[in-house]
Amino acid sequence: MTLAPTIIERLTRARGDLRMGVPVVLAADGRAALVVAVEALTADRLAALRDLGTAELALTARRAETLKARAYDGDLARIMVPADAGVEWLRALADPADDLRMPMKGPLRSLREGAADLHRAAVALAKSAHLLPAALVVPVSKGLALAAELGLTFLPLDAVAPALLRLSPLHEVTSARLPMVASDAGRVHIFRPEDGGDEHYAIEIGQPDRKAPVLARLHSACFTGDVLGSLKCDCGPQLRAALAQMGAEGAGVLLYLNQEGRGIGLANKMRAYSLQDQGFDTVEANHRLGFEDDERDFRIGADILRRMGFSAVRLLTNNPKKLAMMESCGLQVVERVPLKVGQTAQNAGYLATKAAKSGHLL
Repeated sequence: MTLAPTIIERLTRARGDLRMGVPVVLAADGRAALVVAVEALTADRLAALRDLGTAELALTARRAETLKARAYDGDLARIMVPADAGVEWLRALADPADDLRMPMKGPLRSLREGAADLHRAAVALAKSAHLLPAALVVPVSKGLALAAELGLTFLPLDAVAPALLRLSPLHEVTSARLPMVASDAGRVHIFRPEDGGDEHYAIEIGQPDRKAPVLARLHSACFTGDVLGSLKCDCGPQLRAALAQMGAEGAGVLLYLNQEGRGIGLANKMRAYSLQDQGFDTVEANHRLGFEDDERDFRIGADILRRMGFSAVRLLTNNPKKLAMMESCGLQVVERVPLKVGQTAQNAGYLATKAAKSGHLL
């Protein structure tokens, strides 16, 4: 039926369910599992899930490495959940906040037999909902019937897996003139993805020639740096310097992409900051949380630039990965324009880590 939700719409619904602690049903090849994000799990729901089957905990290999648990599935570890383990135990495995105070959480027994595809999709879903990448997975029979009976979102894996990897098409919703400190000739464009995800913004300075390389910056949202003036990063100074340079040249496009915390969301970014206070650097903190160094998707920026009519850019960046991604998406990068501003005593270590571990050209 045309009124029935598409797989993309069901995925968006599933993300909301997970954030509220509501299970979803994943199914593949005659198998099915109830899945719930550990971060939002309650004791009552854990007890109800146990009535339906044996609980297993899915963690990324990054988090498993910190816990000294074996990741037999490569990028994933499936941990057997003891019958007497409660929500507190599960959260202690998912959240590294107390790792230094309580380092011994095992022994942990990893599963190595059977398929891990539903577990992998469960973790990917939790990540895409900006939750900790840890999911409780309870294998069940007759998944579709159970979803219908309980009113749960049902997701067939053969449709979900490619949808999670696909870049959702973006459409411009509106634009309006906005005089700014950097330039009186400013215009803000709002782009909205079809999957109901975060909107992204293009700040156009002047009237850039669509037939010439445009001075452009892909700037990921940083609430702490851009709004609060945080001294822990160089994001705020980079944002203002990029706009100022575009204003001085009379033309440019700054893409403000809502990918806070290198794509892990503000809550997880604050968790990473808390770990940094314990002595871990940016990359180490992300890994302890179960994330990769950088979870952003720069294809979004390339898509917006193409939709605005640009095919070549002079990219304001210190990050070579942005150059490679632009080129792989069909945008010609004719010049890398360095953006070296904002170093403070408080962010010297952060910048050193960006250079040493993330390859930034500082």
